[in-house]
Amino acid sequence: MTHKLWLIIKDDSKRTFEVIGQAGNENSLVNKTYAMQRVGMNVSCVTPPITSNNASKGLVKITGYLAESGLYDRLQKQYSELLRQSSFEDEDDA
Repeated sequence: MTHKLWLIIKDDSKRTFEVIGQAGNENSLVNKTYAMQRVGMNVSCVTPPITSNNASKGLVKITGYLAESGLYDRLQKQYSELLRQSSFEDEDDA
Protein backbone atom coordinates (compact mmCIF):
# COMPACT_ATOMS: atom_id res chain seq x y z
CA MET A 1 0.00 0.00 0.00
CA THR A 2 1.40 3.38 -1.02
CA HIS A 3 1.14 6.24 1.43
CA LYS A 4 1.15 9.84 0.28
CA LEU A 5 3.72 12.19 1.77
CA TRP A 6 4.12 15.94 1.97
CA LEU A 7 7.30 17.13 0.25
CA ILE A 8 8.74 20.00 2.31
CA ILE A 9 11.98 21.90 1.68
CA LYS A 10 13.56 23.94 4.49
CA ASP A 11 16.07 26.79 4.38
CA ASP A 12 17.84 26.23 7.67
CA SER A 13 19.73 29.54 7.46
CA LYS A 14 16.60 31.67 7.22
CA ARG A 15 14.39 29.25 9.18
CA THR A 16 11.75 29.11 6.44
CA PHE A 17 9.98 26.23 4.71
CA GLU A 18 7.72 25.53 1.76
CA VAL A 19 5.34 22.67 1.16
CA ILE A 20 6.16 21.71 -2.42
CA GLY A 21 3.37 19.20 -2.83
CA GLN A 22 2.39 15.57 -2.36
CA ALA A 23 4.03 12.41 -3.62
CA GLY A 24 4.21 8.71 -2.97
CA ASN A 25 8.01 8.72 -3.21
CA GLU A 26 10.43 11.24 -1.72
CA ASN A 27 13.56 10.17 -3.66
CA SER A 28 13.62 13.15 -6.03
CA LEU A 29 13.36 15.74 -3.25
CA VAL A 30 15.95 13.97 -1.10
CA ASN A 31 18.39 13.79 -4.03
CA LYS A 32 17.92 17.47 -4.92
CA THR A 33 18.35 18.48 -1.28
CA TYR A 34 21.54 16.42 -0.99
CA ALA A 35 22.92 18.04 -4.16
CA MET A 36 22.22 21.50 -2.71
CA GLN A 37 23.97 20.53 0.53
CA ARG A 38 27.04 19.34 -1.41
CA VAL A 39 27.58 22.83 -2.86
CA GLY A 40 27.34 24.38 0.61
CA MET A 41 23.69 25.33 0.94
CA ASN A 42 22.17 25.04 4.42
CA VAL A 43 18.96 23.25 3.42
CA SER A 44 17.08 20.14 4.49
CA CYS A 45 13.86 18.38 3.68
CA VAL A 46 11.15 16.50 5.52
CA THR A 47 8.51 14.16 4.16
CA PRO A 48 5.81 13.61 6.78
CA PRO A 49 2.85 11.39 5.92
CA ILE A 50 -0.42 13.06 5.02
CA THR A 51 -2.91 12.55 7.86
CA SER A 52 -6.25 14.00 8.84
CA ASN A 53 -4.39 16.53 11.02
CA ASN A 54 -2.44 17.95 8.05
CA ALA A 55 -4.66 17.03 5.09
CA SER A 56 -4.48 20.56 3.68
CA LYS A 57 -1.26 22.23 2.57
CA GLY A 58 -2.09 25.23 4.77
CA LEU A 59 -2.28 23.06 7.89
CA VAL A 60 1.32 21.85 7.59
CA LYS A 61 3.52 23.48 10.24
CA ILE A 62 7.22 23.09 11.02
CA THR A 63 8.15 24.12 14.56
CA GLY A 64 10.53 27.08 14.57
CA TYR A 65 10.11 27.78 10.84
CA LEU A 66 7.98 30.27 8.93
CA ALA A 67 6.26 29.42 5.64
CA GLU A 68 7.84 31.10 2.60
CA SER A 69 6.05 31.04 -0.72
CA GLY A 70 8.46 30.49 -3.61
CA LEU A 71 11.24 29.11 -1.42
CA TYR A 72 11.90 26.06 -3.60
CA ASP A 73 12.27 28.20 -6.72
CA ARG A 74 14.63 30.57 -4.91
CA LEU A 75 16.76 27.68 -3.67
CA GLN A 76 16.92 26.13 -7.14
CA LYS A 77 18.13 29.45 -8.62
CA GLN A 78 20.73 29.75 -5.87
CA TYR A 79 21.84 26.17 -6.52
CA SER A 80 22.19 26.83 -10.26
CA GLU A 81 24.28 29.93 -9.56
CA LEU A 82 26.56 28.03 -7.17
CA LEU A 83 27.03 25.30 -9.77
CA ARG A 84 27.96 27.91 -12.40
CA GLN A 85 30.45 29.53 -10.03
CA SER A 86 32.05 26.19 -9.18
CA SER A 87 32.35 25.29 -12.87
CA PHE A 88 34.13 28.62 -13.52
CA GLU A 89 36.49 27.93 -10.61
CA ASP A 90 37.22 24.48 -12.01
CA GLU A 91 38.07 26.02 -15.40
CA ASP A 92 40.42 28.51 -13.72
CA ASP A 93 42.26 25.65 -11.96
CA ALA A 94 42.82 23.75 -15.23
